[in-house]
Amino acid sequence: MKTLLATLAITATLALPAAAQDRLSLMLDWFVNPDHGPIILAQELGYFRDAGLEVTIITPSDPNAPPRMVAAGSVDLAISYQPELHLNRHDGLALRRVGTLISTPLTCLVVLADGPVQTMADLRDRKVGFAVAGVQEVMLNAMLAHNGMTSGDVEQINIGWSISPALMAGQVDGVIGAFRNFEMNQLALEGMEGRCFYPEAEGVPTYDELIYIANPDRMDTATIARFLEATERATGYILNNPDQAWQIFAATASELQTELNARAWTDTWPRFDARPAALDAGRYRRFEAFLAAGGVTPGGLTVDALALDVTAP
Repeated sequence: MKTLLATLAITATLALPAAAQDRLSLMLDWFVNPDHGPIILAQELGYFRDAGLEVTIITPSDPNAPPRMVAAGSVDLAISYQPELHLNRHDGLALRRVGTLISTPLTCLVVLADGPVQTMADLRDRKVGFAVAGVQEVMLNAMLAHNGMTSGDVEQINIGWSISPALMAGQVDGVIGAFRNFEMNQLALEGMEGRCFYPEAEGVPTYDELIYIANPDRMDTATIARFLEATERATGYILNNPDQAWQIFAATASELQTELNARAWTDTWPRFDARPAALDAGRYRRFEAFLAAGGVTPGGLTVDALALDVTAP
């Protein structure tokens, strides 16, 4: 009888439906790349499933679309950039930072190492390209001012996303907006060495490069908190097993298995935020003041109007 009851109990357990998973949609800032390591690892290692989540990862056809899609309620979360968040909020989009993916700046001003620009002062009377008008221009101007120059001391050229090609072809002497984990490696693979001038060392406040944004009027904070816990767990795995994590990440798509992505992974994984839910309020306060001082925004947004800690009581 005991054996029969045990068998029935096991059979009943197996017959129970799987626990319901809460669905969450996440739009990336662009195509999948090493910057997204914790998200892909959380998916591949089952950490989202363990958190009771079914996460749909979406790549945008337009890199400018994710903030608008979140604000419109078309997706639950998106990856964006702290500087862009400030601009979006001043444009009236219903958005908040709810987590951090990469908590250090990746943007830098890149020149060729064997070129005529050896110091920031050498940029005087030379050409500097930028990819995105607005934030990148004010960052460049701040870096110039930090070195005793003004915006009029360089010729600023909008080169779009042709960052490395414009520099390699000699179209410009430097580019602002290059990612130190990608463009520097891209130059190296083309047989050229780049030199990076870091904005955070040249008069620009430190900021969170990649962040998670949500619509505060539509979001479920408890669900987002579980998402962040899963990516925090994945980040811990990456920090402890970077080589194995790369193998898991690269195996998800053949287009990821390139020398550029392998090099970018090495330069990226130490920068993943080990506490993605934690909020550094000072960064948002300082960068808001920085943009206002540069004339990009009128300023005045409080930290609460920009960012939230979804785990706070």
